[in-house]
Amino acid sequence: MSRIAFIAALMLTTPAVAHYGMIIPSDPMLAQEDGRSIDLTLSFSHPFEEDGMVLEQPEAFSVTHEGEVTDLLGDLAEATVMGAPGFTLTHDLDRPGTHVFAMTPVPYWEPAEDAFIQHFTKTYVSAYGDDEGWDAELGLRTEIVPLSKPFGLWAGNVFQGIVNLEGEPVPYAEIEVEFYNEGQQTSAPSELMITQTIKADENGVFTYAAPGSGWWGFAALNTAPETMEFEGEEKAVELGAVIWVHFEEW
Repeated sequence: MSRIAFIAALMLTTPAVAHYGMIIPSDPMLAQEDGRSIDLTLSFSHPFEEDGMVLEQPEAFSVTHEGEVTDLLGDLAEATVMGAPGFTLTHDLDRPGTHVFAMTPVPYWEPAEDAFIQHFTKTYVSAYGDDEGWDAELGLRTEIVPLSKPFGLWAGNVFQGIVNLEGEPVPYAEIEVEFYNEGQQTSAPSELMITQTIKADENGVFTYAAPGSGWWGFAALNTAPETMEFEGEEKAVELGAVIWVHFEEW
């Protein structure tokens, strides 16, 4: 086998590295004694490896509380996240209840997949001991609607969600699951363990038990019916419904 053929074969057999839109708050459950604000970090990354990628200015970034949507796009500050361009902001939580932060990025061209990627990303934050609104559905083009509370979970608890696309459940949707390995606190015995893949049932519902504490990302991937042009050719668009869920140490 020639060297070029060997490299091509290796590329075909090497597990693909998953991409994730990320919204990581400084605290998933803000208590009265913790203050009145949280810090948020936005990135587009390989979370287990802490390998950042370029996150351009998003198309939209907002917070939803009790059905009221607040545009936060103008509050973002450029930052370096995992060695790549991202954004940060500090946001005041002036009312109790669940605050849902959501980001719609611009489509990202990924040469390795010969496609564009757009991850509609959400993170839920509880304020002042009130979890009202933990199951809020935002009506994003694609999203994971939590069936388990997306905070206040112990490591080992299960998280359940339903995958929606264009407002409808996706039967047997494929979901990629990955741990945000902040500080490289753990290692994987195999590359196959970095990104785990599960499937939803016929109603679009999936279940996952997190083996450890920290932030876990769930990305349900589907292909858009439309294409986008790249260098004169029409390319597929991957639509990702991403949710970040925090599990507490037992």
